Order: sequence, then C-alpha cells, then structure tokens
Amino acid sequence: MDTNRISATLSATDQEEVMTAISAIRQKLPFLIDLSTAERTAMSKLGDKSQAFVKKAVDIALQHPNILSSPFVDEMRKDAQLLDSLSPIRLAIDLLQKQVDDTAVQVGAEAYAAARTVYAVTKTAVAEATLRTAADELGKRFGRRAKATAAPNGAAPAPADPVPPSPPPAPVNHTA
Repeated sequence: MDTNRISATLSATDQEEVMTAISAIRQKLPFLIDLSTAERTAMSKLGDKSQAFVKKAVDIALQHPNILSSPFVDEMRKDAQLLDSLSPIRLAIDLLQKQVDDTAVQVGAEAYAAARTVYAVTKTAVAEATLRTAADELGKRFGRRAKATAAPNGAAPAPADPVPPSPPPAPVNHTA
C-alpha cells in the first residue's frame, strides 16, 4: 500500500475562499434548521417509496381542491417542491463531505506514519543526544515514563511503570 496517496497543500487563501463559498451556500438556504436527536428519532423518515407517496398525495390534493383547505394544499406543495429541490444538493454535499472526510483520514494516516518514522529514527543508536531528548518528548505520546532513579535515602528505587511497546516504524515510502 502506498503510504503517500496525497501530496497537496491548501493555501490560507484557498481555505478562506472555500469557507466563503460554504457561507454563500448557507445564505442561499436560510431556512436550514438543526434538529435535536430526540426530534430526529421521533420523525417519520422519508425514503424513495414515501417520496413517491408524497408526490401522489400532492397530485390528488391539487386535483381535488374541495377536500382540503387551500393554505394546507399550498404548504404541502411547497414542502414537496423544496424536498425535490434539496435532493440533488443533498447528494452533492454528502459526496463532498465523504471526500473531505476520506481525504482527512488519509492525510492524517500519512502524517502519523511519517511522525512514527521520525520517532523511530530518534531512538536509533546513532542518534545524537538532542535526538534522544526529542525521542523522549515524542515518546510521551505513547505514555513512556522516565526510568526510576535511586531514592535519596539509599532505599531501593520505586519500580518503574511498564513501558508500552513503541509503535513499529512507518514504511519508508514517504515522498514528501
């Protein structure tokens, strides 16, 4: 498996432009709401079959205006049209969110693998004293403890906490 699938940067300007574009999307959809978990679980969910049911019900209500009040039918029609309009937007945003999530996971894995390689190098026998200090700092991530020193009164030193094994070094196929 290639450990460096993504080699890219995102400038502060581009990041700001993306955030501005997201803000523009929010401005175009001022009716968006946030539901609580309780509200979500209490609601009926609309699947493909239910969406077809809604469309038929709107058609029937429009063809028979005497069975329901006009404001009710108008609001039902607006809801159905908004649902139809939001569907392709929702699909596009869902895909974009998945791609952003997948990319962040991949880049995070690559960065962590590279960091583990650096950590492994700092622990080698040829590492200078400054690198050994760096290894101690990096080792804090894995809960490493300093070795026990002799007690000042000549008593036996306290037993050192067990050191968890260091992670294996990352594959050295990083081409950054």
